[in-house]
Amino acid sequence: MGPDNVEVSWDSKKSQWLVRIKTGEEVIRRYCKAPRDADEEKLRALAQKTVTDEGYDSAPAQVSIQR
Repeated sequence: MGPDNVEVSWDSKKSQWLVRIKTGEEVIRRYCKAPRDADEEKLRALAQKTVTDEGYDSAPAQVSIQR
């Protein structure tokens, strides 16, 4: 089962990347440590690992990155 939406955005208050995994009404938020200037490939890999750790299947193309 895959999530409906996966979004990665920078949280300036915590100075970390935030991965939001949305499935129906449920939203799971997880912080990931990576440099602020991390490239898109690195952020997609972080998001994919976070999604997998939460027990979901997701293709890297489903990840949207908000800079």
